[in-house]
This record gives sequence, structure tokens and C-alpha cells, in this order.
Amino acid sequence: MIIDAHTHIFPPSMRDQRDAYLQRDDTFREIYSHERASIATAEDLLASMDQAGVDLSVVCGFAWSDIELCREHNDYLLDAAVKSGGRLVPLCSVLPGDADARDDVKGWASRGAHGLGELRPENQGYNLIDSDEADFLSWAADAYDLVLLFHVTEPVGHAYPGKQGLSVEQLGRFVTDFPGVAVIGAHWGGGLPFFALMPEMREAMGRTYVDTAASGLLYEPQVVARVTDLIGADHILFGSDYPLVGQRQALTKLRESGLDDASITLVEGENARQLLRLSDG
Repeated sequence: MIIDAHTHIFPPSMRDQRDAYLQRDDTFREIYSHERASIATAEDLLASMDQAGVDLSVVCGFAWSDIELCREHNDYLLDAAVKSGGRLVPLCSVLPGDADARDDVKGWASRGAHGLGELRPENQGYNLIDSDEADFLSWAADAYDLVLLFHVTEPVGHAYPGKQGLSVEQLGRFVTDFPGVAVIGAHWGGGLPFFALMPEMREAMGRTYVDTAASGLLYEPQVVARVTDLIGADHILFGSDYPLVGQRQALTKLRESGLDDASITLVEGENARQLLRLSDG
């Protein structure tokens, strides 16, 4: 089974009325203001999956600063997942500080959400160190068996739209403070795996996974083998970051990375299947 653990889709209204939404959210404007920034729908993603041979795709929510926009987007993701017959696996966005956040998460979990993400604390105005929001996310993950997917910022390297989201320092602190929470650090966790050489961090990262989303835009191909050596193939998830990167292209790059067949099987889907409690049938 091949599972793309990191993709993005939006309701057709957000694609067709892009200019209106650009005015409503700073992060959306930063990432999607350029005319070449693709906005895909569920139908687009399903067509891509058929072409690339992807069985399931995790569809991420967006870190809207307005809870009503979070709800609008989440409703679309949850409905699209049902219509897809289970081929789309939804993660929902949330504003942890909102007064109705607990009820929102309960409702989304009851409708089939498998996690919360792609979370961008810095864009939504909170942090994960000794904060009520961190406590809330830990509670939500535990109460409803949800995975938390964070956009993690590598502290060095080139700038790009949407780079900021969560510092690797904050992610490291969160997984240390809440070691029982299943966490996915997007984009190789912003470099967090390299700190697994520290014994205390390796122990804290027992339920921490990283995905390969947009890997070719950030790192040389050797990153796959290096991170595998550091944290093991069983903690890496294939993610394309579709539509930013094509699914077929991302799969090809992974298969050319030099990993052995057993490791490829884990990264391409088996890890995500177990983590997200997905059927293998």
C-alpha cells in the first residue's frame, strides 16, 4: 500500500475566489498570492493518485487565523474523505485558543478526522513551550487518538513562501514534554532527526515521525539515507506536499534514494498505515 502522508486540497470556492481569501488570511496570502501557486481540489488529487499509483492520501487542513475558515475547510476535507470511499484521510486545522476548540475537535473526530494539521503555531499566534495551547493539543491527541502534524521550519537555508510555522526548538520541546503524543514533523522535521544523536532526544522522539514533503526543494537526495541511519526507516513517512510537488515525481525520488526494499515498503506506506490506523485491505 502506498500512502502519501502530506497533501493539500481546498474547496473549489477557495480556489475560484482566491483573491477574496487572500485578503482574509496573512498566511494564505503569503503562500498562495503568486499565480503559479497551485490550489488543488479533491478531484485533482484523486486523479493524481490514479496516475502515480498512490492508494491513500492524507489531506491536511490549513492554519487559518479565523476559526470560521478552519471550519469551512475542515468540512470540505471530511466530506471529501467520505466521498472518496476512504482514499482520502483527513487531518483538521484548529485554533487551540478558541473557546469552542474542544467541541470542534470532538465533532471532527466523530466525523473521521485522523489528526490535526498541518499545524503552524507561529502563524496562528501561539507557541508550544509551557503554553495552554500545547496542553490542549496534547489533550486532543490523547482524548481522540489523533496524530499531530506540524509544519516545522529549518533554522537555516533559503527563504520561501510559508517557511515559518514552528521552530525545530519548539518541536523538540513539545515531544520532550509530551512523549506519549504521536507527532509528525513535516519536511524532515526541520532537522530534528539530526538531534537524535543526543541520547535524551532520541528517547523523547519515540513517537515522533518525519515526512519527506517537498524534500527535493530543500535537501540533497542523501537526506533519505542520513535520516534513516539516525532514526530508522520506521519513523519516516512518504509525503509529496502535493500539489507543490507531483506525487509521481516524489515517489520516483524516494525509490532512487538507495534504501533497501524493506525500508521502502515502510516509508511508502506501512508506517503511515499503522500510525493512522488504516485498513490494509
